[in-house]
Amino acid sequence: MTKTPRTQEAAAPGYRRICLIIASALFMENMDATVLATAVPTMARDFHVSAPSMSMAFTAYLLALAIFIPASGRAADRWGAKNVFRIALVVFTAGSLCCALSPNLPVLATARFAQGLGGAMMTPVGRLLLLRTVSKRDLIAATSWLLMPGLIGQIAGPPLGGLIVSYVDWRWIFWINLPVGVLGSYLVARFIPDVRDAEQRSFDLRGFLYSGAALTALLFGLEAGGRGSELGVAVPLLIVGTGLGALYVRHASRNPHPILDLALLRVPTFRLALIGGSLTRITQGAHPFLLPLMMQLAFGLKASQSGLITMGTALGTFTMKGLAAPILRRWGFRSSMTIFGTLGVCSYAVCGLFRPGWPMPLVFAVLVTSGFFLSFQFTAYNTIAYDEIDNHLMSSATSFYATFQQLSMSLGVLVGATALHVSMALGGRATPVFRDFSAAFWTVTAISLCAIFANLSFHAHAGREMSGADS
Repeated sequence: MTKTPRTQEAAAPGYRRICLIIASALFMENMDATVLATAVPTMARDFHVSAPSMSMAFTAYLLALAIFIPASGRAADRWGAKNVFRIALVVFTAGSLCCALSPNLPVLATARFAQGLGGAMMTPVGRLLLLRTVSKRDLIAATSWLLMPGLIGQIAGPPLGGLIVSYVDWRWIFWINLPVGVLGSYLVARFIPDVRDAEQRSFDLRGFLYSGAALTALLFGLEAGGRGSELGVAVPLLIVGTGLGALYVRHASRNPHPILDLALLRVPTFRLALIGGSLTRITQGAHPFLLPLMMQLAFGLKASQSGLITMGTALGTFTMKGLAAPILRRWGFRSSMTIFGTLGVCSYAVCGLFRPGWPMPLVFAVLVTSGFFLSFQFTAYNTIAYDEIDNHLMSSATSFYATFQQLSMSLGVLVGATALHVSMALGGRATPVFRDFSAAFWTVTAISLCAIFANLSFHAHAGREMSGADS
């Protein structure tokens, strides 16, 4: 592909302000997710369901992301990124209000789906704004600025969730989103520029319906299969989902502007970042679901204690952000991603060895280490993916990448929950014990470890301009 010049607005001193405003949405999303994970056992008790069944609340949210993210880039080009971003904030905030009022798990899952509709537009449209206003040389630093407030949300989320569950009520997890959403909406209206593609393309409605229906059937089929007792529902859903996916591939090959442009997979760095990132995010998706459950159900910790322990991962993530750029500049993308990715996944696998005899400071140190290494990995994937993408294809690329990013995280929750259910069923247990959590952690990390093959396939000099190695 012939590259077109990027806009050079990154030199303006206001680009950090834009990054931080966009990050207010990420802060709300990440805070919500990490706080919710800590509250799962308490919510399960209130709803009179098993704790693993609460994966429905996670899956509903991630499903909405997977369905609607493909439309985010086209919507931003048609109605303006600023307008779409602001509406997404309003929808997410309204979904939070419905979650706070939910009387049972099915209603909560429906409200979480509404939250996901807003989240489906916030993250990819925010990234699109970043990619169109920041030069390639500054993209790693700008990505760190964008992610920093979101990481603060991850760090504050677990202990805050523990405090809310222990001393107030889990519904405050969602009430606290309301002021953040209102403030974020005002800041977007006041400071964010209106960025859209000058070339208007027709909306691929048939492709949207095919892809959305396929993802819905596949994810709910996996969800039902993970419970073991619903194979009669799971198998037909998986067959239908696979068939609809095949129809979408056929449709995309004939449409000049499909909603998910499969031609992007011909770009080597984009394809490899998509494959490696998707495999690695299997662990990222499962970890926030499995770890709080293990801390509270197997270790017997209170929610507030569990929150303080599980914040170790977010703390490690936060620590790495300032080091990503110099590491990539010194060793390049391929070598750095191969080494750090392997160390990150292996350190997550150590979670499967946690037992009551482990000192809690050592458990915390393992979590900090795993978050540290995989933080680097996702920063690298989120930048190298766009190294060879033409500027006029950026909205399509961000939608495509974000769709599979969220799909892989959904699969992480489903694979983790499935492995937990299978291990419990084999042992004849109604409540998970340490060996069940070990099976779940090792299943997801074994899948993520396969990303090493994608990392090794990058060209030795891939992303040199992005890393600053040419300067």
